[in-house]
This record gives sequence, C-alpha cells and structure tokens, in this order.
Amino acid sequence: MRFARYTFAIAGIYGIIALVPQYFLEKQIGIDSPPAITHPEYFYGFIGVALAFQVVFLIISRDPIRFRPIMPAAVLEKIAFVIPTFYLYFNGLAPWQITAGAAIDLLLAIPFAIAFIRTPKQ
Repeated sequence: MRFARYTFAIAGIYGIIALVPQYFLEKQIGIDSPPAITHPEYFYGFIGVALAFQVVFLIISRDPIRFRPIMPAAVLEKIAFVIPTFYLYFNGLAPWQITAGAAIDLLLAIPFAIAFIRTPKQ
C-alpha cells in the first residue's frame, strides 16, 4: 500500500508542476513549434482535464485501498496519451518534445498498474 501511496502522490505533484505553467505558454508554443495554436479551446481543455486527473491521483494516494477501483482509469489516462503520441511521432507528425512527455507518462503508467495489482481489495 505504501508503494501505491507514493506512486500516486509523486505523479500528482509532478503533473501539477508540469501542467500549470502551460496555461501561460500558448503563444510561446506557437513561436517555438509553429504553427500557432489555432484552436485554444482544445489546448486549454486538454490541460484542464489532465490537471483534474492529477487531483484524482492525489485522492488515490490518500487511501489506495478505498480508491483501488479508480486505478485502472489512472492507467488509461496515461496510456491514452502515450499510444497516439508514439504513433504520431513514428509517422513524423509529433515533435520529440511531446514524445518525451508521453514517455514520462508511460513510465508512470507502469507503476500505476503495479500499484493496482499490489493493492489489496477492500
């Protein structure tokens, strides 16, 4: 249970630190990786949903046994970004910077799955 607590707490804190600054980077992303973002509602929507899931990770970390049923959704949240990003990268459609972020998500999905397996049922 300790493994699950630390895994989800670290992931939630890391995610908040990584995501919040993106709210202020829309214009800079357009400069660094043209073209400019043409549909900011998707950009901010992605950040908002991802940020909400960081809160879910922190909730899971507080009581992994109680919130064990949510852990597969946490794995899915990570994989849902990893698979399409890797596909896009290998087809020349995503930059390495985004793919590196997806690789971090893959490195988090694995311990999430392990935490699910190791956490006893209620």
